[in-house]
Amino acid sequence: MNNQKTKNAKVVKNQYLVNDLTSFEKKLKEVKSAQEKFAKFSQEKVDEIFLAAALAANHQRIPLARMANDETGMGVFEDKVIKNNYAAEYTYNAYKNTKTCGVIERDDAFGLTKIAEPVGVIAAVIPTTNPTSTAIFKTLISLKTRNGIIISPHPRAKNSTIAATKVVLEAAVKAGAPEGIIAWVDEPSIELTASLMKEADLILATGGPAMVKSAYSSGKPAVGVGAGNVPAIIDESADIMNAVSSIILSKSFDNGMICASEQSVLVPESIYEKVRNEFDFRGAYILSKEEVDKFRKIILSENGGLNANIVGQSPYNLGKMAGVDVPKTARIIIGEVETTDFSEPFAHEKLSPILAMYKYKKFEDAVKKAEHLVEQGGLGHTSSLYIDTDNCTEKMNLFISSMKTCRVVINTPSSQGGIGDLYNFKLAPSFTLGCGSWGGNSVSENVGVKHLLNIKTVAERRENMLWFRAPEKVYFKKGCLPVAIKEFKEVMNKRRAFIVTDNFLYNNGYVDRITDELDKMGIMHTTFYNVAPDPTLACAIEGANSMKSFNPDLIIALGGGSAMDAAKIMWVLYEHPDANFKDMAMTFMDIRKRAYTFPKMGEKAYFCAIPTSAGTGSEVTPFAVITDQDSGVKYPLADYELLPNMAIVDADLMIDMPPRLTASSGIDAMTHALEAYASMLRSEPADGMALQAGKTIFEYLSIAYLDGSNSKAREKLAIAATMAGMSFANAFLGVCHSMAHKLGAFHHVQHGVANSLLINEVIKYNCSESPTKMGTFPQYKYPDCVKRYAEFARFCGVESGKNDRETVDNLLKALDELKEKIGLPKTIQEAGIDEKAFLNNLDEMSLQAFNDQCTGANPRYPLVEELKQMYLNAYYGK
Repeated sequence: MNNQKTKNAKVVKNQYLVNDLTSFEKKLKEVKSAQEKFAKFSQEKVDEIFLAAALAANHQRIPLARMANDETGMGVFEDKVIKNNYAAEYTYNAYKNTKTCGVIERDDAFGLTKIAEPVGVIAAVIPTTNPTSTAIFKTLISLKTRNGIIISPHPRAKNSTIAATKVVLEAAVKAGAPEGIIAWVDEPSIELTASLMKEADLILATGGPAMVKSAYSSGKPAVGVGAGNVPAIIDESADIMNAVSSIILSKSFDNGMICASEQSVLVPESIYEKVRNEFDFRGAYILSKEEVDKFRKIILSENGGLNANIVGQSPYNLGKMAGVDVPKTARIIIGEVETTDFSEPFAHEKLSPILAMYKYKKFEDAVKKAEHLVEQGGLGHTSSLYIDTDNCTEKMNLFISSMKTCRVVINTPSSQGGIGDLYNFKLAPSFTLGCGSWGGNSVSENVGVKHLLNIKTVAERRENMLWFRAPEKVYFKKGCLPVAIKEFKEVMNKRRAFIVTDNFLYNNGYVDRITDELDKMGIMHTTFYNVAPDPTLACAIEGANSMKSFNPDLIIALGGGSAMDAAKIMWVLYEHPDANFKDMAMTFMDIRKRAYTFPKMGEKAYFCAIPTSAGTGSEVTPFAVITDQDSGVKYPLADYELLPNMAIVDADLMIDMPPRLTASSGIDAMTHALEAYASMLRSEPADGMALQAGKTIFEYLSIAYLDGSNSKAREKLAIAATMAGMSFANAFLGVCHSMAHKLGAFHHVQHGVANSLLINEVIKYNCSESPTKMGTFPQYKYPDCVKRYAEFARFCGVESGKNDRETVDNLLKALDELKEKIGLPKTIQEAGIDEKAFLNNLDEMSLQAFNDQCTGANPRYPLVEELKQMYLNAYYGK
């Protein structure tokens, strides 16, 4: 025990006298060294030190209060005891279980770890108004966060501030903290404080506006507070006794030196006399008009700032200063005034038990006056309202929304309410109350331990959750249509069917196969058949208007991609006529994080897609391509709300497909499979569908092209196209489709043909092992397209080469051979596109392809110039 006492005495004795720059630099070095050791302490040890320091400060609350009161001549001794008690006890209680060392948060599923690290050395400026309590608070939160701290006291309160700091330091060192972890400036000066601010890692500034401004302009991170000029409105509905008692309690506490104390009270005309009488009854001294004039002369100094001599003085002493006979029993002084302009001294922050009282007619007027008071001298700090919270929510909300203050206290003494944890237990206890950007501060809340920590976030790589989504019902097999359609009546009890198709299918009896069955079931129907090969938004709007007139509960899309895509857009416009098309068409990086929330579909009508060609896969995809007829831009929309509820894939509807349509549709499906397999968003279920689709298309496309009546080939291609659709519905596509969309939009090249002209160039482009830019997606770890395309080739029966690269070359040859067999052009030029027109549109076409929705899933992230070069290669056949 004697050895420990000697050690403690040594701690105090060896404090360097910090009164010049040389001794300050020496002390700063010592604190930094101590902090480096302290930064390695465990949470358990830090908490032990934190408790010991808090207990020691609490034990010394009375002598420290006496020192502060005697040294400054401000405030009330007994109240300073409470402040010291609060600073020690409430600070400890608020943060005793808070993690401030090492790992403070860990989420294994998302791979996120947060680690608390100390800031370093804190420069703490202490005000004369709270010289011991603020020192206790700041040293305690610094210890809790493993920071060193150097205190710069106010010259008029240096002895009491240093004494409080010593108490915390000695207890901390006794509990195991490094010696020198807390220090102070013995002889504060502007020069030393400026040096401290410049050298510290963070500044905790509490004091006057000039000092706080200096902290923020020091070049170091600063947590400072603005001035308080708290207005308190008493509403007609308020409990008058509670309001008056609370305001007196707050305003008289430590003679009004807490910055959150009320500076003005605004009282409605209807209850003004009652409130005035209650103040008088509760011990407020209400000045006469002559006495108000006398007090005006002492509130401000000659330069217009607050007269420092009135700060923290008792009502009796203030009366003597003003030449007014204020009784010693007076708790606060009230001056009844009218203007809220700063030309009125009572409108200022007074840091004394002087309160301005205003009369108002309407609540809205009171709010405007309160706003004006805050704007002139208390932006961001605190405002107060006394009101019936149950029955006057509109008034309360008006006040809350109008006040530019970071604390709005309701039915609460604002001094005790603002500092936290006394009248609201979720408001953090603090002697540093941030005022946010309104008050020129960096924080807008009560400052605590989190503001003295650097949070290191460790983010481990994680892969996104994937999915495989398809229509709830997919029916396939040659001849399945009439069987599947029966569900509309027998299972769903549908009554009104709206069929969307094109003119050719309508005039050639395809629709009859559906309507005949609907007639048998007694389902009313109508058909919209004005869908063009490249459906436009105008067409979709026309169809949606027809839907509104017919009011269907079932929509049937019959045809190729054009009819199905147009029907999907009509579906959206029918169910959500106010949906914003441009927002729906907005490209996104991740469908789960898109800014636009697609409207919920299927609430009015069930959607069934029936393909008549084997290619687009639109019957099982959440995509729809539509062209804006005014701008000419082709938009691929994507959202799982666009996924049909049912798909019926019946090869009987495809027997009469002409060879050219067979070829273009088939190669479109092949491109779907190839792009889905190489996509960054690929998954095993989608991979399986893509591989099987590719293999089937290689085997049966040329057969169906040469012999359209071959029912087996037709059925195999129908299923392959649907499988490829399911694959890219979940894995998405790539730049081949992006470029094909724009080639079709600018030069009216049929979509499948456009894909055929570009797919080889895209495969070669994606096979770079060192691409200029790689796609960004957590599942995609490195360029692997050579391997992927080689896997695809081998599964499809393409001759395997000596290595993957040679196998990919064989895949390119096999694709060329297939395209030649089915009569597709080899180059864009051969497809009949005029060279001059192509070159004139090339730049814009490349830019639009870059911005296409399909580009985002491509494994190689393209530059616009690279897209342009691929277009050129595909045009000339290079």
